[in-house]
Amino acid sequence: MKKRGIGLFLVLFIAACAPRLHAPGPKTGEAQLSGQAIITADGARLPLRQWMPETGTPRAVILALHGFNDYSNFFDDPGQFLAQRYRIASYAYDQRGFGETANPGSWAGVAAYADDTREAVRLLKQKHPALPVYLLGESMGGAVAMVAMSSPSPPDVNGTILSAPAVWGRVTMPWYQRFALWLGANTVPWMTLTGKGLNIKPSDNIEMLIELGKDPLVIKETRIGTIYGLVNLMDAGLKSAPGFTAPALILYGELDEIVPKKPTAMMLENLPVKSRDDQKTALYQGGYHMLLRDIPAATVWKDIAAWIKDPSKPLPSGADRRNLSILTAED
Repeated sequence: MKKRGIGLFLVLFIAACAPRLHAPGPKTGEAQLSGQAIITADGARLPLRQWMPETGTPRAVILALHGFNDYSNFFDDPGQFLAQRYRIASYAYDQRGFGETANPGSWAGVAAYADDTREAVRLLKQKHPALPVYLLGESMGGAVAMVAMSSPSPPDVNGTILSAPAVWGRVTMPWYQRFALWLGANTVPWMTLTGKGLNIKPSDNIEMLIELGKDPLVIKETRIGTIYGLVNLMDAGLKSAPGFTAPALILYGELDEIVPKKPTAMMLENLPVKSRDDQKTALYQGGYHMLLRDIPAATVWKDIAAWIKDPSKPLPSGADRRNLSILTAED
């Protein structure tokens, strides 16, 4: 009887400590663009940034989704460059739990992020009905884009740009990492972790990394429960690959230390054969995880603009003609 009591206590303890979602509330109206924010159907406010050409009308529109612990400001440099050099308008919003949204550091759930993406695209198409719209996702944002585009009702876009999409699913993790994550998420989900001591280099742009360290809107300490949610998203992103049929430009840096080569190669291998003529992969020599903000990032920005103009042509950088076998080579 005593053992049963201990077992029941442990079950109740784990249930009480299980990761909690800050999922969307009940629908109170229709999603809308309101000033410098997207107001979702449940009333959440997602701050919105935009970059428009100073002269002339836009030729295309990009909706950019930021990475984990980041926020919409991640697209400031590429947004300005694309707007002024190529007349491509860009928008980026703070996803739930990040930036200036409510409950920073929380996790809203895979479905919530995909649904918000779908609504944001719909709103931008209403605002720019005559322009082609492209969905861009960096890291976590790339996984969100993949899940949304592989859903039964994908966003109506002309193409998708994935920059180092977060597809490091559990199937590619060693058992001890999976177990440690599960244990932490189900016992101490409120505990926070930092990346200190991991010796991971996300970019060669040290000045930019220092600025991110000073930015109060960039999350520095992450709850284990939120990391658990991110891994759920990465699982979903990797599993969505067979259904990802959208025209796409997929960007990856050879020196990426955040999303490993193995899951990236698995994702590419699982993409539908029928769609591969419309899906271009660019592998950047010397590129890190934060390709869009590395020192030579302008090379990537020019490739994005060139692909939007004509996806059938080779990229100016030649990154789409690199041998992808490096992704499966032994480290």
